[in-house]
Amino acid sequence: MTDNDAVGPSPENAPRADEALLDGVRVLELGNFIAAPFATRLLADFGAEVIKIETPGAGDELRNWRRQRGKVSMMFRTLARNKRSVTVDLRTAQGQEIVRDLVAKADVVIENFRPGTLEKWNLGEDDLKAVNSDIVMVRISGYGQTGPYRDRAGFGGVAEAFAGLRHVTGHSDRPAVRPAAPIGDAMAGLYGALGAVIQLFALKSGHRLDRMRVVDVALYEAVYSAMESLIPDYDAYGMVRERSGANLPGVVPSGSYPTADGQTVMIAGNAAKPFRALMNLCGRSDLADDESLADGSARSRRETELDDIVRAWTLEHSVTQAVDALAEAGVPAGPVYDAEGIAADEHFAARGMLEPIDTAIDDETTEAIRYPGVVPRIPGTEGRIRWVGPELGEHTESVLTGVLGVSTENYSELKSRGVV
Repeated sequence: MTDNDAVGPSPENAPRADEALLDGVRVLELGNFIAAPFATRLLADFGAEVIKIETPGAGDELRNWRRQRGKVSMMFRTLARNKRSVTVDLRTAQGQEIVRDLVAKADVVIENFRPGTLEKWNLGEDDLKAVNSDIVMVRISGYGQTGPYRDRAGFGGVAEAFAGLRHVTGHSDRPAVRPAAPIGDAMAGLYGALGAVIQLFALKSGHRLDRMRVVDVALYEAVYSAMESLIPDYDAYGMVRERSGANLPGVVPSGSYPTADGQTVMIAGNAAKPFRALMNLCGRSDLADDESLADGSARSRRETELDDIVRAWTLEHSVTQAVDALAEAGVPAGPVYDAEGIAADEHFAARGMLEPIDTAIDDETTEAIRYPGVVPRIPGTEGRIRWVGPELGEHTESVLTGVLGVSTENYSELKSRGVV
């Protein structure tokens, strides 16, 4: 069994969708961890050729994150899907030259090093523009490329704290907690991919620029942009949002409620029409018809009363019974799933969100592992998973010889010197 057989079809033998929307777009990923790889995965899912540059012998640290067996983590397999892995030592002059040669043949570069790192390696904006005047450069960092904090190291969790998300997450009587998913990194990756597409669209439409096409994404700004009216509320009302457990302030009744079978159902009955339907379902037609509760602010003032009514109703039903009744009544609701619940849900499967791919975990075996499907769904030209995250350096030789025209002899010399 070859490495390619172990991780699904490789770029050399994988069938490609005839109408892959980003066919012909070449993206160079100079990134580790989550933010930049998340951005490039979105582009790769729709047919972009993504060349991931990794450190020889080590690779992206995500290869080891949450790895319980085998040599490569499922986290890396998920984030590096549809990409080619090329190992290059960026600290060497020859390695830097290889990257500049790849930039000359690329459309987009996406990186997430601390500001100044690429400049130190002769791979900064001026260096890249010198070899490709139309290159789009997406730069993701903790605090952005400018400002007094630009040189600080940044991680997604720190960005979530700095942007205010951590402060409002959790219960009021306990310390702030972290979201149990990399929200900051994923948000920054989304903005990075969007920025790349905007710049490519502008280039295609003939919008010329005297300066380089740079997209500057700060992790904290990606999170802050999703914090709704946090600062407008502060300026207008002097309001400082605090932790409120499972509920959002002013959004009533809405939150997680216990069910008779020990499960939990999330109910969003805070808009006028769902509120009336929810109260009728709870046997409180008097409150459904109460004009004084037609306004969200008025419902907010009676939060405890309304939550108690909803909780009393959910405790009389199993989670399945509650969700079915709420759905029939037109009230937005769903079970609070763990991984087991998602894996068994028919809707996730029907929408292609649980895509099984034979994956190498231990040396001699492959297993059908279900990976998250492609988002967004574009009918008729859907993105797809062609292969999962590759082995370290799996495509170094094919990319250098095929894309750059490096001879077999020169490739062997670069490998013997540890450049690749």
